[in-house]
Amino acid sequence: MVLYWTVWIIVRTFARLLFRLRISGHGHIPQSGGVLIAANHASYLDIPILGCALPRRASFIGRMDLFAGIVGGILRYLGWIPIRRGQVDRKAFDEAVRRLKAGQLVVIYPEGSRTEDGQLQPGKPGIGMMAATAGCPVVPALLEGTYEALPPGAKWIRFRPIRVAFGEPMDFSAMLESNESEDTKKFAYQQISQEIMDRIAELRQQASSHPNPLREKEGKATGISS
Repeated sequence: MVLYWTVWIIVRTFARLLFRLRISGHGHIPQSGGVLIAANHASYLDIPILGCALPRRASFIGRMDLFAGIVGGILRYLGWIPIRRGQVDRKAFDEAVRRLKAGQLVVIYPEGSRTEDGQLQPGKPGIGMMAATAGCPVVPALLEGTYEALPPGAKWIRFRPIRVAFGEPMDFSAMLESNESEDTKKFAYQQISQEIMDRIAELRQQASSHPNPLREKEGKATGISS
């Protein structure tokens, strides 16, 4: 616990200094109980940035092949849930659901992989199945600026403004109560995933419709206006 919050403080401090991190909507995150955070995925920066933006300790579901050895062991200690890509990883799924039912906060990226062009991708049905099994609320989250700071394939980090926005909790319990057949459940899982991605898209639209004081400040300083 001490190690987690020590890392949290360090990452958040650097995020504010280097990326001028701004956070909005954190009041939408329930203070207790199991919560599934669903965020868009554009960069390797998404995990540390989102982690330091959350007011509660979080467990992240991430690819098993990303980290190994000592680093992987440390990440598991901090709460990382490794998952195998390209197949149904029942062990990782059950562990995530167990933590949610135990009242913990778990982060998942519904798209499954990083976007190659910065645009939102369709969500996978796994998040719908997880939300239904755990019976917990889902909080959509938008990460804006991580793609510009470290897009896929980039070798160097660029210090661009980053913003994290959380939306209101989504409750899918009513949708799932009447679903009995496996085909109907599968359709419901995909529908839940799509609704979550739609909500993340709305958060992006809301962000683009409001002036960005950081960009305005940059424009004035360089004599460039948008």
